[in-house]
Amino acid sequence: MAFFRSLIRRGMLTSVTTLLIVTFTAVALAWAGSQGGMTLNEIPVFALAIGLAFVINLLAFVPAFLLQTEIFFDLTGSLTFLVVLAFVVLAVWRLAPPDARAWLSVALTITWAIRLGVFLTLRIRRTGKDARFDELKRSLLRFLLTWMMQALWVSFTLAPVLVMLTTQNRKPFDGFALLGLLLWVVGFLIEVVADVQKSRFCADPSNQGKFIQTGLWSRSRHPNYFGEILLWLGMTTIALPVLQGWQWVVALTPLFVALLLIRISGVPLLERRAEERWGALLEYQEYKRRTPLLIPRLW
Repeated sequence: MAFFRSLIRRGMLTSVTTLLIVTFTAVALAWAGSQGGMTLNEIPVFALAIGLAFVINLLAFVPAFLLQTEIFFDLTGSLTFLVVLAFVVLAVWRLAPPDARAWLSVALTITWAIRLGVFLTLRIRRTGKDARFDELKRSLLRFLLTWMMQALWVSFTLAPVLVMLTTQNRKPFDGFALLGLLLWVVGFLIEVVADVQKSRFCADPSNQGKFIQTGLWSRSRHPNYFGEILLWLGMTTIALPVLQGWQWVVALTPLFVALLLIRISGVPLLERRAEERWGALLEYQEYKRRTPLLIPRLW
């Protein structure tokens, strides 16, 4: 989502071209993930879930544009995860109730979505706005594309979970599930702790104008992003045994998340802002020298 929004902001793609890319990608993902999956009235449940993600964000866009606000953008993202999950669980229940692997993925996703949604919503309520939207929300088409891109982000990220829920290739709970759960828990804890540490640091008036270099932030310059990548790697690991044919496309989820955060909208943006604010400080340059960009150092 932030990847495509970044492209629009930089003028690298026209709005129409971006819309075509989003549409093609969503359709391709819906087709690939539906292979070997359950159907509802002869329509793949996986494809219906992808369509629902886009409908939710389209409906949320209307009042957001009319009110010229981005205040509930992040909350809508989290709610999309939850609504789509609920729909799929209810849709497949009559056909074949979810097994242990699927229920595990649902529980983990709900935990992650609620935590992230609450955190981001409270943050924007505290700051009052998200400066990234100042220019975008003035244009109907560009603001609409931002919401459609969020739907695509939800679809890609949720894809391994949707496959586990809709596949007819059920597998017993195994070592992949245990390994994936371990990776997810470690990643989730790293992300939560990093976010809490930074929030507390920024809330302290004595830290105004300073950069955080304590806690997990002394081990990595972006520990929260490392945790995010790790937890989705864990989720995809849980799904690996049930993937077949074109469904293997959803194994790209952790790569998608990693490229998004490391190369496009996450790390580059924050590193550039940090360099602008503290680049002239010897203390910051020393912090950069001794602290890895992403993977935390152990000593």
